[in-house]
Amino acid sequence: QVQLVESGGGLVQPGGSLRLSCAASGSISAINFMAMGWYRQAPGKERELVARISGGTTTYGDYVKGRFTISRDNAKNTVSLQMNSLKPEDTAVYYCRLGTISIYWGQGTQVTVSS
Repeated sequence: QVQLVESGGGLVQPGGSLRLSCAASGSISAINFMAMGWYRQAPGKERELVARISGGTTTYGDYVKGRFTISRDNAKNTVSLQMNSLKPEDTAVYYCRLGTISIYWGQGTQVTVSS
Protein backbone atom coordinates (compact mmCIF):
# COMPACT_ATOMS: atom_id res chain seq x y z
CA GLN A 1 0.00 0.00 0.00
CA VAL A 2 1.33 3.42 -0.97
CA GLN A 3 0.15 6.69 0.48
CA LEU A 4 0.81 10.19 -0.79
CA VAL A 5 -0.09 13.02 1.54
CA GLU A 6 -0.08 16.56 0.20
CA SER A 7 0.03 19.79 2.17
CA GLY A 8 0.52 23.49 1.63
CA GLY A 9 -2.41 24.56 -0.50
CA GLY A 10 -4.55 27.58 0.26
CA LEU A 11 -5.67 31.02 -0.84
CA VAL A 12 -3.11 33.51 -2.10
CA GLN A 13 -3.26 36.83 -3.91
CA PRO A 14 -2.00 37.19 -7.47
CA GLY A 15 1.77 37.57 -7.48
CA GLY A 16 2.09 35.64 -4.24
CA SER A 17 3.81 32.37 -3.44
CA LEU A 18 2.92 28.98 -2.03
CA ARG A 19 4.89 25.84 -1.35
CA LEU A 20 3.31 22.43 -1.74
CA SER A 21 4.76 19.29 -0.20
CA CYS A 22 4.01 15.63 -0.74
CA ALA A 23 5.19 12.81 1.50
CA ALA A 24 5.23 9.25 0.16
CA SER A 25 5.05 6.20 2.36
CA GLY A 26 4.33 2.55 1.88
CA SER A 27 5.65 -0.85 1.01
CA ILE A 28 7.50 0.04 -2.16
CA SER A 29 11.23 -0.19 -1.61
CA ALA A 30 12.10 1.60 -4.84
CA ILE A 31 10.27 4.85 -4.14
CA ASN A 32 13.50 6.77 -4.48
CA PHE A 33 13.88 5.51 -8.05
CA MET A 34 10.37 6.38 -9.13
CA ALA A 35 9.35 9.58 -10.83
CA MET A 36 7.40 12.01 -8.70
CA GLY A 37 5.45 14.96 -9.91
CA TRP A 38 2.67 17.46 -9.54
CA TYR A 39 -0.41 17.69 -11.72
CA ARG A 40 -3.35 20.02 -11.49
CA GLN A 41 -6.96 20.03 -12.51
CA ALA A 42 -9.13 23.11 -12.78
CA PRO A 43 -12.94 22.88 -12.93
CA GLY A 44 -14.09 21.70 -16.34
CA LYS A 45 -10.55 20.99 -17.53
CA GLU A 46 -8.39 17.90 -17.87
CA ARG A 47 -5.67 17.09 -15.42
CA GLU A 48 -2.36 18.46 -16.66
CA LEU A 49 1.30 18.18 -15.83
CA VAL A 50 2.75 20.94 -13.68
CA ALA A 51 6.20 19.53 -12.94
CA ARG A 52 7.89 16.15 -12.73
CA ILE A 53 11.23 14.99 -11.39
CA SER A 54 12.85 11.68 -12.26
CA GLY A 55 16.43 10.99 -11.35
CA GLY A 56 18.18 14.25 -12.08
CA THR A 57 15.74 15.36 -14.75
CA THR A 58 12.98 17.90 -14.23
CA THR A 59 10.14 18.66 -16.61
CA TYR A 60 7.73 21.58 -16.40
CA GLY A 61 4.52 22.51 -18.08
CA ASP A 62 5.07 25.49 -20.38
CA TYR A 63 2.71 27.67 -18.38
CA VAL A 64 4.77 27.39 -15.16
CA LYS A 65 8.32 27.56 -16.47
CA GLY A 66 10.33 30.18 -14.66
CA ARG A 67 7.75 30.50 -11.89
CA PHE A 68 7.55 27.05 -10.28
CA THR A 69 10.38 24.85 -9.01
CA ILE A 70 10.13 21.18 -8.14
CA SER A 71 12.52 19.55 -5.70
CA ARG A 72 12.87 16.20 -4.03
CA ASP A 73 14.30 14.84 -0.80
CA ASN A 74 14.97 11.15 -1.28
CA ALA A 75 15.93 10.67 2.36
CA LYS A 76 12.44 11.75 3.40
CA ASN A 77 10.54 10.48 0.32
CA THR A 78 9.12 13.93 -0.24
CA VAL A 79 8.63 16.13 -3.27
CA SER A 80 7.94 19.85 -3.05
CA LEU A 81 6.69 22.49 -5.44
CA GLN A 82 7.65 26.11 -4.87
CA MET A 83 5.17 28.31 -6.71
CA ASN A 84 6.02 31.97 -7.24
CA SER A 85 4.34 34.77 -9.18
CA LEU A 86 1.03 32.96 -8.94
CA LYS A 87 -1.73 33.91 -11.35
CA PRO A 88 -5.50 33.42 -11.13
CA GLU A 89 -5.23 30.82 -13.89
CA ASP A 90 -3.09 28.70 -11.56
CA THR A 91 -6.19 28.06 -9.47
CA ALA A 92 -6.79 24.31 -9.40
CA VAL A 93 -6.60 21.20 -7.29
CA TYR A 94 -2.97 20.08 -7.26
CA TYR A 95 -2.22 16.38 -7.10
CA CYS A 96 0.99 14.60 -6.22
CA ARG A 97 1.83 11.59 -8.38
CA LEU A 98 4.30 8.75 -7.90
CA GLY A 99 5.47 6.40 -10.63
CA THR A 100 5.02 6.04 -14.36
CA ILE A 101 4.00 2.38 -14.75
CA SER A 102 2.30 1.70 -11.46
CA ILE A 103 0.87 5.13 -10.68
CA TYR A 104 -0.23 6.46 -7.33
CA TRP A 105 -2.07 9.71 -6.64
CA GLY A 106 -2.50 11.86 -3.61
CA GLN A 107 -5.88 13.18 -2.53
CA GLY A 108 -5.22 16.66 -3.90
CA THR A 109 -4.83 20.08 -2.34
CA GLN A 110 -6.71 23.20 -3.41
CA VAL A 111 -4.76 26.22 -4.60
CA THR A 112 -6.80 29.37 -5.14
CA VAL A 113 -5.24 32.54 -6.53
CA SER A 114 -7.57 35.46 -6.10
CA SER A 115 -7.65 39.02 -4.85
